[in-house]
Amino acid sequence: QVQLVESGGGLVQAGGSLRLSCAASTRTFANFAMGWFRQAPGKEREFVSAIRWSGDRTYYADSVKGRFTISRDNRKNTLYLQMNSLKPEDTAVYYCAAGPFLATLKSEYDYWGQGTQVTVSS
Repeated sequence: QVQLVESGGGLVQAGGSLRLSCAASTRTFANFAMGWFRQAPGKEREFVSAIRWSGDRTYYADSVKGRFTISRDNRKNTLYLQMNSLKPEDTAVYYCAAGPFLATLKSEYDYWGQGTQVTVSS
């Protein structure tokens, strides 16, 4: 029932910035915790960041802490990921996900978007 659509990916040089968006199709968006995951070629999908339904609690993977910022606009049913100081190792397909509680494991999320490609060149 919940549809998630990511956008904002693209090609950027190392040190640059990019802002990803995830639009949700449900009026109950504010009731969901949301997360961002990414998957690079040949690697497992890994946790990037998560945010509580109210936005008052967030969590970041160590690899992105201090560079990425997760946020949400519940009135617009939209999740964001501001990515600064991008590195080539950030290159991956980025996915947004929705679940009942703030979580870091893939299995704890119930809904997933189709992903958006982020490529960081050196």
